[in-house]
Amino acid sequence: MEELISSYFFVIISLFISFLLSILLLKLKATATKPGLRLPPGPWPLPIIGNIHNLMLSLPHQALRKLSLQYGPIMHLQLGETQTVVITSPEAAKEIMKAHDVTFAARNISTTVDILSRGGRGLMFPPYGEYWRQMRKICIIELLNLKRVQSFGIIREQEIKNLIRSISSLSSINEPINLQDQLDVLMNDITVRTVIGRKYSGQDLFLKELKKLAELSAGFNLIDLFPSSRTVSILSRVPREAKRTIETITEIMNGIIEEHIARKACGEGDIESLLDVLLRIKEEDALQFSLTMDDIKPVISDLFAAGSETTSTTVEWAMAELVKNPRVMKQAQSEVRDLLDGYTSIKNSDLVKLNYLHLVIKETLRLHPAGPLLMRQCRETCCILGYDISEGATVLINAWAIGRDSKYWEDPEQFRPERFINSDIDFKGTDFEFLPFGSGRRMCPGMSFGLANVELALANLLYHFDWKILNDITPEELDVSEAMGVTARRKSPLCLHAVQQGVGA
Repeated sequence: MEELISSYFFVIISLFISFLLSILLLKLKATATKPGLRLPPGPWPLPIIGNIHNLMLSLPHQALRKLSLQYGPIMHLQLGETQTVVITSPEAAKEIMKAHDVTFAARNISTTVDILSRGGRGLMFPPYGEYWRQMRKICIIELLNLKRVQSFGIIREQEIKNLIRSISSLSSINEPINLQDQLDVLMNDITVRTVIGRKYSGQDLFLKELKKLAELSAGFNLIDLFPSSRTVSILSRVPREAKRTIETITEIMNGIIEEHIARKACGEGDIESLLDVLLRIKEEDALQFSLTMDDIKPVISDLFAAGSETTSTTVEWAMAELVKNPRVMKQAQSEVRDLLDGYTSIKNSDLVKLNYLHLVIKETLRLHPAGPLLMRQCRETCCILGYDISEGATVLINAWAIGRDSKYWEDPEQFRPERFINSDIDFKGTDFEFLPFGSGRRMCPGMSFGLANVELALANLLYHFDWKILNDITPEELDVSEAMGVTARRKSPLCLHAVQQGVGA
């Protein structure tokens, strides 16, 4: 989005100077929907840029929600050369992700994503087909099944003890706690140990490059909106940055894998890591295609992308909402401390007792889904609630807006976990008014892994510390503005004072 804003006027001028106006208009005409189809309503597009200007003044999911209030829950936009349909109601989302799930089971492989996914490999971006089915099978059955997630419980407990010690040390000298930084370190360390098997000295560079990779794939890049324009291709830094980043990550990963294989040969490592699983599957060669190192590397990248910032963002939002709502904070802390009084730390097995904590997490995911826009691609022209969606169109399901729709949620902007008491609504993909993990064939397969990290981290933060807002700011004044990047994070990191409650770590 930052590149889009900074390059916008320069690109337009360049397009005129290089006489691309007529070429692009012909391109738009050639890719337009066939005559006779009933398109969803939407704002009138400008020449060349289409509706890009409609998304310039606020975050994409917020701008799209505002537009949907005017044009309805199924809305058509022309973003450069890309036809886009935006879904902002549970009924329409159900049609896309359940009734017509196969039709919308593809992901839009843009120029940027094609580079970053090494040609559509890995878990997140393969085109719909046999390769995708086999990779998803590996993910669900081998990598992120419940038994394996539970096997990593000792890693979560150890790393959260490190978190508590770090916060305690800062608290003892009355230093403010930057929770975003603390949680990023926690989730990165958990992910490194579960994926690779151990922490290592060069992981900071590796994680930095992986974050850069994720940032390049987030938002709207000009090269993806104008894929046929040679001028945009020349001006855009994204493809060059993407290729450099992939080369760096590949070089680092080669060293990691070689060292890992050598350590395993010497009998090191007690817990089977996800890399161990992938290497075992490669050696067994029992799939309908041969799993190669070129497949394993993007899988590792995808596991880091899904396992780190998304979970740290969710815990940070939960803590922000709790300090902003002292009544909810008091009830959540009372539950944790009353039920687990005398414990030195909270373990995975204790979480089942914490019913109110689970409601807090649900409410956090309703208001702050880490991925506010769920992307699909239409594989063949079809009709959704009376409107035609053309083959190749990008479909964005605005999960953030659906979770705040007053038609389905009472007082939707209020943080009120009690709304889920005696409610059957859940986030497992069957209730389309609540879609933090998506639904259907492209639903997030790492839900159990992410939730396990969120629950244990949040429970321990509430158990060990009382939390105070800095600078005499009242709870009502606490800023909950968003910023868009890899995830919908807080605009500014959450910094608080922590007061330890006299229990050991």
